[in-house]
Amino acid sequence: MANHAHAPRPLGGSFLSPLTLLLGVLAAIAGVILVYRFIYGLGAVTNLNDGYPWGIWIAYDVVIGSALACGGYSMALLVYIFNKGQYHPLVRPALLASLFGYTLAGVSVIFDLGRWWNFWHIFWPGYAQVNSVMFEVAVCISAYIVVMWIEFSPAFLEKWGMKDVRQKLNKLLFFFIALGVLLPSMHQSSLGSLLVIFGEQIHPLWRSGMMLPVIYLVTAILLGFAVVIFEATLSSTGFKRQLETPVLTPLARIMYWTLAAYVALRVIEIVARGALGTAFAATWQAFWFWVEMACFVVPLVTLASENARRSASKLFVGAVLLMLGGFMLRVNGFLVGYMTGEGWSYFPSLAELMVTIGIIAFEILAYIYIVRNYPVLPAAQPASR
Repeated sequence: MANHAHAPRPLGGSFLSPLTLLLGVLAAIAGVILVYRFIYGLGAVTNLNDGYPWGIWIAYDVVIGSALACGGYSMALLVYIFNKGQYHPLVRPALLASLFGYTLAGVSVIFDLGRWWNFWHIFWPGYAQVNSVMFEVAVCISAYIVVMWIEFSPAFLEKWGMKDVRQKLNKLLFFFIALGVLLPSMHQSSLGSLLVIFGEQIHPLWRSGMMLPVIYLVTAILLGFAVVIFEATLSSTGFKRQLETPVLTPLARIMYWTLAAYVALRVIEIVARGALGTAFAATWQAFWFWVEMACFVVPLVTLASENARRSASKLFVGAVLLMLGGFMLRVNGFLVGYMTGEGWSYFPSLAELMVTIGIIAFEILAYIYIVRNYPVLPAAQPASR
């Protein structure tokens, strides 16, 4: 039986603040730009071209955004698959962050479709391309969004006093939890498979062949742990709650060994393909590769000791660096390392950047509203084991 002292509770308090007003303004600006985009087309607001048909709205809002939304997936693996019940108080806040991240990532795909009014084709059997990696990613992400809303629904049912409905739902949640582990495993690995299709258009440092699905899946799990630490630290600080370091320290231990396995895999794979020499060439790709690797290696060094993992500040910095490392891995693969040929270049327009910033702002705004009004965060600090 759950410890009622650690049961989720609404934080309460005023939703309006200088921060939420700023976030609201940024989200509104993005909304205005998107209205303009849907009326006048992609060319009116983006710097996309025939050489770079995918820009930041795919690279960040979908590929990176969904990876940074893997906190719920990573915690589900620990709690429900590996039976690490001490992390259960972290599941609901992680699931909420994942819910918004994935939902907005799914919606963002529509922004990047030329004929966006045909988006429903992906759900219609007559249009299904079952051998397409993009089809698998689209269907899995869409299904996972629905699953997460169902998994999170007990928080709404508790608030609305619908105990009978919640009890009936609890009997079925095991099925949705299983889907909530299966679906991200499929589409996160498939996001790496998209680069396999690009073939020699990808720089050798990210042209990892059939290892790309493994690399993308492992880093998605790793980023999930990092985001949970990042979110727990910010929510404790921002809402003036006690830090959750005692339960984050053992989580960081799992994150650390996952990181060690990833760094070893990445280095061995690059050496085995004979691509290491390109990392020392005088190119922008080589520069950003070392930036990416530094974001993974520095936490590997700084969090090596148990004492370091007991430090809230070191945990937070390590989590931020890992998030940046996952960000760079995906940006490098889909944009920096994408070699489409001479004469083509791409840098996101101000409008593209403002839409991305607005999406992030809306996600944070919605998170603040939900945790203030619904039972998400534990009432007291979770105990470690």
